[in-house]
Amino acid sequence: MPLSPTATRDLLARLGHEPRRFLGQNFLVDGNIVRKSLELADVRAGDTVVEIGPGLGTLTAALLDAGAEVWAVEKDRTLHAHLAAALVPGQPRLHLLEGDAMEHPLAGLPAGGGPAPRSFKIVANLPYAIATPWLDAVLSGPLPERMVLMLQQEAAQRYAAEPGTKSFGAISIFLQAAFAVAPGHRVDASCFLPRPDVESYLLHLQRRPAPHVFAPEVKAVIRACFQQRRKQIGGLLRGRLGPEAAAAWLAALKAAGLGPQARPEQIPVALWQRLAA
Repeated sequence: MPLSPTATRDLLARLGHEPRRFLGQNFLVDGNIVRKSLELADVRAGDTVVEIGPGLGTLTAALLDAGAEVWAVEKDRTLHAHLAAALVPGQPRLHLLEGDAMEHPLAGLPAGGGPAPRSFKIVANLPYAIATPWLDAVLSGPLPERMVLMLQQEAAQRYAAEPGTKSFGAISIFLQAAFAVAPGHRVDASCFLPRPDVESYLLHLQRRPAPHVFAPEVKAVIRACFQQRRKQIGGLLRGRLGPEAAAAWLAALKAAGLGPQARPEQIPVALWQRLAA
């Protein structure tokens, strides 16, 4: 169970630690939200779970109690030392790394050349300031089978935005090409200590059967298009794609009932997936 607000304040005082806003340190003090996170992620014994910014270890302890093997990365030295003393001894299923989540987006989970697990999940109360660049890094693969992410509500809406809306952008495309957005859960500011100035949301993502991962050069083209989102796509692509690639993609756009006059936000994810630099 999470620490109560009073117990959280007392523990922070014993550690001599003031929550750091620039690290997004808002600690969960609501057990229902911890349970909801595990429920949405369908965490079961034997699962491999990545956690970002475990803080005081509330979510970490719940994941371990559920029988998961946890890979966690914590940037704050004081909190890392606390976790290392309170949770690591005698707990072989916890792999705790001191470091920056932007440098270790999967918390040191073996991948690529190492003995990577067959599947893994991510359950994290993300520092809001790094949410988008961290997510972009995760979407470069290997992809988790499921993610449950505590986010600023505005960011969650942007990630799940539909084409044709103002919130729809490059990160919406990268995410939705690989993951389906499942029902999540709104989280009130009173569930945290200190209380954040924004509303939060548990974003629930399930990997698609055939996820699409964009090549870096295609990502760069899409980002450039959305930096000038009010311009027509035909003009935006000029000089960014080879003539043949541009002609083929514009032909697909026309077949879908759109054309070179379309704005980037009007183009559905499936068509962006056909873009080749």
